[in-house]
Amino acid sequence: MRIVVTVKYVPDISTDRGFEDCRVRRTPEEGTLNELDENAVEAALQLVEAAGEGEVVAVTVAPPEGDPALRKAFQLGVERGIRVSDDVLAGADYFGTATALAAAVRKLESEGPVDLVVTGMAALDGLGSVVPTLLAAELGRPALTLAKKVSVSDGVLSVTREHDDVTEELTAPLPAVLSVTDTANQPRLPNFKRIMAARAKQVETWTASDIGLDAPVARTRTLSAGRRPERPEVELVTDKGEGGKALAAYLIKNDLV
Repeated sequence: MRIVVTVKYVPDISTDRGFEDCRVRRTPEEGTLNELDENAVEAALQLVEAAGEGEVVAVTVAPPEGDPALRKAFQLGVERGIRVSDDVLAGADYFGTATALAAAVRKLESEGPVDLVVTGMAALDGLGSVVPTLLAAELGRPALTLAKKVSVSDGVLSVTREHDDVTEELTAPLPAVLSVTDTANQPRLPNFKRIMAARAKQVETWTASDIGLDAPVARTRTLSAGRRPERPEVELVTDKGEGGKALAAYLIKNDLV
């Protein structure tokens, strides 16, 4: 089984995030592999292990600063990592990212079949959650998204997913696109040997022309971006028996009722 898992380098949610030139500021020192992509990597590794043979290829669309995401995937057990990087792709939106990832998958298919593309449920910088479906549409493959349980048997992908109080069991023939939730598995911890080996692994770099793209692929453009407003000072009200009235007055004043 040959699986492509998509990964993304995102700003650490514990850092002071911001924008530069209307783009999310990303630096190697203040970023990390998207936490939800760790579940995608784990799902891909488990499926290959269950099949008894195969390969997991991690692919990211990012500038060179995005390599730490691939390094972390190496630490988790991925053997091959590819970064698609080109000025044409700078500032790519959801549609552009899906287009570039689909083109990378098609290039990999020139080497041999890709049975499955696995993604996380969302990227923590944008939280759009639409790239898996857009990617499936670009590739013309069925999409089984937000899976909690995953298995493959006789060329058929089976998933279980939950929505509120409804549990769904879905199947689709391979090749397909799969996204998994953060409850699908518990990502493995990298051991010392893999951590050291990840430092020496080569990250393959593909340009837009390498994957057949020669023009900007974004459909949207950010016109302005700024810091979020500072939070107002906290107003503490000492309850001396009139706390309920003070709360009601606050809710009415701020149109919250």
